Amino acid sequence: MLPALRIEYCGEWHELRAGEVLTIGRVADLVIDDNPELDPLLLEIFDENGMWWIASTAATRTIQVSDPSGRVSRELAPGTRAPLVFHPAHVVFAAGPTTYEFALHGDLHYSAAATSAELRPDRVELPRLTAAQRLLLVVLCERALRRPSRGHGDFPTSAEAAARLGWSLTAFNRKLDNVCDRLDRAGVAGLRGGRGNLATRRRVRLIEFALAARLVTHEDLGLLPERAITHG
Repeated sequence: MLPALRIEYCGEWHELRAGEVLTIGRVADLVIDDNPELDPLLLEIFDENGMWWIASTAATRTIQVSDPSGRVSRELAPGTRAPLVFHPAHVVFAAGPTTYEFALHGDLHYSAAATSAELRPDRVELPRLTAAQRLLLVVLCERALRRPSRGHGDFPTSAEAAARLGWSLTAFNRKLDNVCDRLDRAGVAGLRGGRGNLATRRRVRLIEFALAARLVTHEDLGLLPERAITHG
């Protein structure tokens, strides 16, 4: 029999046994939040053919599923599904200005390299970040990193983040473009500018990936100034 899967969210644990289906969302078995921008039914987790699967029932939003290191990740688009092959799997998504994360733990005896290209997770070789680029990611993720027990955190506007660092808005946006361009070239989806990719959505996607891939952690909060500094 397939071992039970354990879901951890905000310090609470939920167990899912073979033959059961767990729904996740705003009106679901596992209620993430009452955020009106969150889908009533966002995800389903179930077993099939001796494996645990995660399926998106979201209307529009994309969900990130990554391994513990964040080096291997899968983009789960609406209406798609993927086998749970990570140990554990970290699930990250955004609803409005809020980013959420939960973890899936289980005795998963499957390789991330599936037999079908459709099931093979995207592999991303992360570029080395400069000090300024890391600082930009830290300030964008600061609220989420300071509230790990809640499992999610809202994010600042570009103007708020620039003021927090003492940078001009022009300098901040230039550095933001550079970080997004580098990660886009590395294979991270959703960071390319232009029509159809609003600035707010691109910023949310960057935060989602930075948290899921552990590009910044709580320890990096020490890089932030106690008060705004002057910097071009």
